[in-house]
Amino acid sequence: MASVPGVRFLPNAITVLALCSGLTSVAFAYRGSTTDSTQQYFLAVGAIAAAAILDSLDGPTARLLRSTSRIGAELDSLSDLISFGVAPALVMYLWQLHEHPIGWAVCLVYAVCTALRLARFNSLLDDENPKPWAKGFFLGVPSPAGALLACIPLLMWIRFGDGWWSNGWLAGIWLLLIGLLMVSRISSIALKSVRVPPSLIAPLLVLLVAGVAVLFYEPEIVLTIGLVIYLLHLPYAEWKYHYLERHPELWSDARPRVRPASTRRLRMSVRMPQRRRVAGRAPDGTPLPPERRRGSGTAARPSGNRRRLR
Repeated sequence: MASVPGVRFLPNAITVLALCSGLTSVAFAYRGSTTDSTQQYFLAVGAIAAAAILDSLDGPTARLLRSTSRIGAELDSLSDLISFGVAPALVMYLWQLHEHPIGWAVCLVYAVCTALRLARFNSLLDDENPKPWAKGFFLGVPSPAGALLACIPLLMWIRFGDGWWSNGWLAGIWLLLIGLLMVSRISSIALKSVRVPPSLIAPLLVLLVAGVAVLFYEPEIVLTIGLVIYLLHLPYAEWKYHYLERHPELWSDARPRVRPASTRRLRMSVRMPQRRRVAGRAPDGTPLPPERRRGSGTAARPSGNRRRLR
């Protein structure tokens, strides 16, 4: 099924919107640095979060519409580098690190770590022999999560004002730590691979609605708590990764499923060649008895009787 040209445009449009959202965060941060407005900094973090949401939609949209392309994959990587590598580094630099002696160097290290993380992710996509127990895991912290984690000190400053979290040295060390987590070999669980038991669907939906309601009143606190929970899951993800590695009997759930060939197609492909029939002889070549030969009087009578009965 070939995709319609207009449909093929949709995933790339989502990627471009994510790129624009990431770059817009820099503009908000610049306005915040010149006017000392916490609202502008909050909009900068919100633009990065919007870019992360859009980034999670372009890939599934392309697969759903069967419009995946090489240019779309390359555009997605470039968009991630700018939205989750360059933009968070500039936002943190404009907020606190521009007055720090090594602030710009820390921002450079973070941006380079993001580029290395994306390059490694793209190289793993071409692996012909993926590890069966590694399905559902990311190697290192993904770049969208890393971009939001880097903004935790900024979120706390927006909500609580100046404090130990707004110290320039702490902000620089935190940004450097998140960059190292992205290029590390620490496993993190992909959210799309999380399976929720049916008995927990209703409570989780209620919890989700409550979280969205609180998000309107205390967005900084809700985002910070969610990001801290994501950080705390990393030790569990690392343990689960190595646990699956040591238990091959559990790999059936982690191994990618291969769709079996159709039984009908298989049957047609192995069909034995039929022997050519000769008049008056059976398929094996032996002569037929007179009463079974086509055209004899005995064989012709039943057809004539059937015609009369009709």
